[in-house]
Parts: sequence; C-alpha cells; structure tokens
Amino acid sequence: MAIITLGTMAFDAIETPFGKIDKIVGGSATYVAYAASHLTNPVQQISIVGNDFPEEEMNELKSRGVDLSGVEVVPDQKSFFWSGKYHLDMNSRDTLVTDLNVLANFNPKVPEQYQDAKYLMLGNLMPSLQLSVIEQLRTRPELVVLDTMNFWMETAMADLKKVLQKVDVLLINDSEARQLSGEYSIVKSAKSILKMGPRFLIIKKGEHGALLFHQNEVFFAPALPLEEVFDPTGAGDAFAGGFIGHIDHTKNISFENMKTAIIVGSAMASFCVEAFGPQRLKEISRKDIELRLEEFVQLVNFDISLV
Repeated sequence: MAIITLGTMAFDAIETPFGKIDKIVGGSATYVAYAASHLTNPVQQISIVGNDFPEEEMNELKSRGVDLSGVEVVPDQKSFFWSGKYHLDMNSRDTLVTDLNVLANFNPKVPEQYQDAKYLMLGNLMPSLQLSVIEQLRTRPELVVLDTMNFWMETAMADLKKVLQKVDVLLINDSEARQLSGEYSIVKSAKSILKMGPRFLIIKKGEHGALLFHQNEVFFAPALPLEEVFDPTGAGDAFAGGFIGHIDHTKNISFENMKTAIIVGSAMASFCVEAFGPQRLKEISRKDIELRLEEFVQLVNFDISLV
C-alpha cells in the first residue's frame, strides 16, 4: 500500500510573537510527508522544486521512506517562496510575500510506479492541478482526500466544484466551510458541502479542535491545550499527514477509524506548532506520538452516572 501526496515543497519566512526566521523549508507536501512517514511508507510525493532546494532535505525525506520520483527539479529556477507574519492570537496572519517561481508552470505528472497507490492526499493547490492528478490515475484510489482554501473559492470555484465531485474527504476550516456553503451554521454548512460530492467532511477549528461529518453522524475531536504555540505554519498539513498516514497504516476507511485518524492528525499538528517549520516532525519518535495520543485520550476520558 502507498499514499500519493500532491503539494508544494518550498521555502518560508515566518514571524510570530515568539520569534522570526528568514528562510526555512516548508510547503504542504513537505509537512504531509514528514507527518505521514511516522506512521506508514512509502509516501509517494508529487511536487516541484528549484535548484535551490536543499539536497540534504531531499535525502532526509528519502531516509524516511518518501519516494521523490514524482518531484520535478527545475535547474534554472527558484523554489516557491512564502513569507507571513502571525498576529498575537496566532489564528490570523498577513501574507507578506508570495513568489510562485517554479510553481507558476507546475504540471504534475504521476510516475508509473505510483499507479497502484491506494490513497491520495491532494494538498492545497490550484484545483485544476488536483483534478489533473486524479485523472492521470488509471485506477481510482480507495480514498481521495482534498485540502483547499478560501483563495480557490474566490478565484477557481468552478474547478473546485469539479474536484469536489471526485473526492471522498474534504479538509477545510470553519470560515472556509461557511464561505463554500453560504451557510453560517456549521451543521448546515456540512450538510450543504456533503451534497457537493465528498462522503466525509472534516472542519478544522484550530485550537478548538476538529469536526468529522458523514451522512447523519458527527464526531468532535479536541485540540490539545498547549502552553506555547510557537509556529502554526504547516499545522493543517501535518494534521492531513497524520490523518492519511493512520488510514494507510490501518487499511480501514470506516467512519469509526476516521475518528481515530483525526486524533492522530491532531497529535501530529500539536507537535508541528512547537517549533519553526517541520523541525519537530523530524525530531519526534514513535514513542513520543504514543504518549501524545495518550494525552488526547485523557483529555476526553470521563465517567458518568445518572442517578
């Protein structure tokens, strides 16, 4: 079994109330790969980088079972670059710089050896690129997961709606759910979005956890209360990597198992925010993950007796 992940491999410059870094490796596919590789392998990457992307980073990913056959290296251009500054609440940020560079002409190709992958994680990119990868696969994966954002709802809604008809799981935050559905109520939003194509909907609420919707079933997963959130960049992608990594590890796409997958995703996101970039995802061990999952269990564990 294998996971295909489509997304960016990039550089970020980040400023938060806790610090600042001028250049660090980032990108949605990078975070997904580091998170998922703790749980399963291979992770089959589809992305694009320039001649400035570090060879040591590529080697680090390969050492964790990430197949980079689908990563195009453009020798005479620079990698995608994003710079942002977070506000004090860490839930909002200002984008300062977006240099598409190699991403401007990205035309993803699915390598032949990826054709048997059972799971597909479509990271946050132009919907037309996400659709292209789906259409290149000769056999439909058992589970297709899509991440998107408000920008594509504003600029490429027609393409986004086409992709939504071809995916099983949609990952968005609460404001994006309201924008996509036109409904303020999260429950009404979910019902509206599920009619657009996805069988499952995950609405992320940052430090307030996440909701899983499927037909008439709903599950709420809390976020772990953290004393310090150092850098939230990539937390959503780490969540996605933990989620799809658990699904591949267990080979189970039931609603019940997705409940666990959301907790695993939340655990990976909680590690991600503890340092700049994907650094914490590189440092943690399987034991660290098990202990963090136990914290989640204790967070929601209680006895009740109605007298």
